[in-house]
Amino acid sequence: MFASSLVTPTGVAPRRGSDLAPTVVRDAALVWRDGVIVYAGPATDLPAGIEAEATDELRVHGAVVPGFVDCHTHLPFFGWRADEFEARLAGRTYRDLQGGGGGILRSARLLAGADDDHVLDFCVPLAEEMLANGTTAVELKTGYGLSVEGELRQARLARRLAAEIPQTSVVTLLSCHAVPQGYERKGWVEAVCTEILPVAAGEGLVDAVDIYVEDIAFGLDDLVRLAEAASAAELPLRCHADQLGSSGAAEAAVRLGARSADHLNHVSADGVTALCAAEATGAVLLPVSTLFLRADPPSARDLIDGGAAVSIATDFNPGTSPCQSLPEAISVAASLYKLTPSEALTASTINPAWVLGLDDRIGSLEPGKRADFVVLDADDVAMIPYRPGHNPVREVWLAGRRVA
Repeated sequence: MFASSLVTPTGVAPRRGSDLAPTVVRDAALVWRDGVIVYAGPATDLPAGIEAEATDELRVHGAVVPGFVDCHTHLPFFGWRADEFEARLAGRTYRDLQGGGGGILRSARLLAGADDDHVLDFCVPLAEEMLANGTTAVELKTGYGLSVEGELRQARLARRLAAEIPQTSVVTLLSCHAVPQGYERKGWVEAVCTEILPVAAGEGLVDAVDIYVEDIAFGLDDLVRLAEAASAAELPLRCHADQLGSSGAAEAAVRLGARSADHLNHVSADGVTALCAAEATGAVLLPVSTLFLRADPPSARDLIDGGAAVSIATDFNPGTSPCQSLPEAISVAASLYKLTPSEALTASTINPAWVLGLDDRIGSLEPGKRADFVVLDADDVAMIPYRPGHNPVREVWLAGRRVA
């Protein structure tokens, strides 16, 4: 394939600080064999051995970028909560709705009331829409099962969904999302650690473990307990941190070697310092949920300028971020968080691939990686955030095959 430009992060992941800026190649060539990239660079430098494989029949006008990687979503779920959005516009808070049986608890009831096939019929078109917006790899979570059997059922549904969609998919166990009715907080954490997690890990249902640390959910002691159980199961830890208030969760996530701390709207100065110094823990920013909840944005510039491994994700869920488009999340991140378009591209490709443990295979256009890429409808990646609501994706390719 020949392209007017190729824009990709290069080098060791994750990218940080000034290294967030991707490499831009004009008059580029991208060559793959059996779905794996063998050359990505200037067309004039094509090695003689593969020159014949870069055919003029595949010449595109517009930037070629890596496929987007969405490292924080809440699929699979069933049903929407638009009335809660209206209630928040009228002055209700997220805490109000959750305390009244709405929010996560309501999504749990909706999921429990739908059979497996209906859930998948609901979710597959959503994943297809994500693909059309350039998402070629996606994280799926539990967290709406909220019982021992319900969480295992949702993990199995996530694996079924992963098998039915073309994107690369990983599954995260978020059983510590809310405390189910009939449980005390510590009792539910023990059920997660001793009943759900061993079965989910033993059956190969999940690839990571997550927890929602918040005053309406779980505390730092629960994070420590879950970290112990995740380590015993040899699964990486992730953490919803400091979304509604400052809890010290970001600092704790770094101390525990978590793969990521996500949200971070109220991360403390100590939390920023910890994430900037962390080698193993990334900072995942979720700008659409910030916009949707009209929340204060986190210290994104401090995180980037201090060297944190920053990623952007959609937080796609029916309550606080019903947005499955990473281009839209990039646009909101540019406007609310002051990320440059170049920073946002790396934060939505190679860095989230690193968070998911997939950076050796996807996230950048380099030899040896899978030919997952997107052709934009413009040469300048600044057009992605510049036109909110517009889908800038002209073509989507997975393993060298055009799929959208």
